[in-house]
Amino acid sequence: MTSGNTSSTQRPGARPGVTLGLRQNLAQFMLLVAVNALVGGTLGQERTVLPLLADQVFHLDLYTSALTYILAFGLAKAGTNYFAGTLSDRYGRKPVLVTGWFIAIPVPLLLILGPSWGWIVAANVILGISQGLTWSTTVMMKMDLVGPSRRGLAMGLNEAAGYLGVAATALATGYIAANYGLRPGPFLLGAAYIALGLGLSVLSVKETHHHAQLEAANHTVAHPSARADLSNRQVFTLTSFRDKSLSSVSQAGMVNNLNDGLAWGLFPVLFASAGLSIERIGILAAVYPAVWGAGQLVTGALSDRYGRKPLIVGGMLVQAVALGMVALGQDFGIWLAAAVLLGAGTAMVYPTLLAAIGDVAHPAWRARSVGIYRLWRDGGFAVGALIAGILADAYGIPAAVAVVGAVTVLSGILVAVRMRDTDHKPAL
Repeated sequence: MTSGNTSSTQRPGARPGVTLGLRQNLAQFMLLVAVNALVGGTLGQERTVLPLLADQVFHLDLYTSALTYILAFGLAKAGTNYFAGTLSDRYGRKPVLVTGWFIAIPVPLLLILGPSWGWIVAANVILGISQGLTWSTTVMMKMDLVGPSRRGLAMGLNEAAGYLGVAATALATGYIAANYGLRPGPFLLGAAYIALGLGLSVLSVKETHHHAQLEAANHTVAHPSARADLSNRQVFTLTSFRDKSLSSVSQAGMVNNLNDGLAWGLFPVLFASAGLSIERIGILAAVYPAVWGAGQLVTGALSDRYGRKPLIVGGMLVQAVALGMVALGQDFGIWLAAAVLLGAGTAMVYPTLLAAIGDVAHPAWRARSVGIYRLWRDGGFAVGALIAGILADAYGIPAAVAVVGAVTVLSGILVAVRMRDTDHKPAL
């Protein structure tokens, strides 16, 4: 069993002075929290504005066409997540993080200047690649720093920062769009985030790969699947299919982001069709990730104390209830309550899924397993865009939301039946 206590024990060749633990690495950890808030803000610049841009500027009539940007984003981010884990093991975490920020530089320009919808889709391909590199590495670096004992808390802080960044920016861009137009104002904020994130990552962020090496040196194996010497193919099949816990987490992550893709792409259109103002749409677009982000400050630590499985199952079912309220609702009050509930359910699930991956995966291939989980999870954006678009075109947005809610219930049941609850003080 790996001890929950931090350790300064060095293996041969390890860097002197390297220790594991949140308190021991607090300054660097909090810097990474700030960096991930900027990563989230870079995504948040789109949450309120892009669905309205598709409708009001480019006049895309079919929901499936309007959701192409989420499909492009999801596919690009999902694929990049896989490579982010492999690259960070090979070259280190910091080079991957910095590269992700460099790749994001043209995104605001494409969103501001794009004369056709194809430019917007291209911007989202680039944004997906950037997010796959930057968000994945901030997750890995925090896992590296804290070690095994407070992993849920670390993931809660990481994801809270990211999604509070999404929420604050969605709210800010809604205000900017309402007062100054859909372009260019909202995307100038995104450009500022990219400049600041790149500067901090280059000048202040330190490499953390040696922390993972220290943990691996003191790691004992409880069962054969957790041994250190697994190939990329073995890690992929274990995370995706063979291990009951890892594969349950992967499918739940995909369904969770299917819900998020639906909320991102169709909720603003639904709210606008009901006559809500841009300001109110911005509020609804911000409340969901705000509750999601703030809630993770609590739920990550709760999963350390009470285990991962109860929060995952409960969170998926809460999300399903919220989606039912969106499908049946017809006014701002009901949708506001649904946004709060959807954010709460997602907060229960999101950091807990990442922590569960960290519990089971060996430190030697944990970054690859996280990348594979995030491949499946962010593939949910693409699946959600396709399913939601096709169903909304055929039967309307409320029907699409109801179907996705039913899928979410099934996902929660699958976790309840199949997943072994990982030890909140990881035992591999």
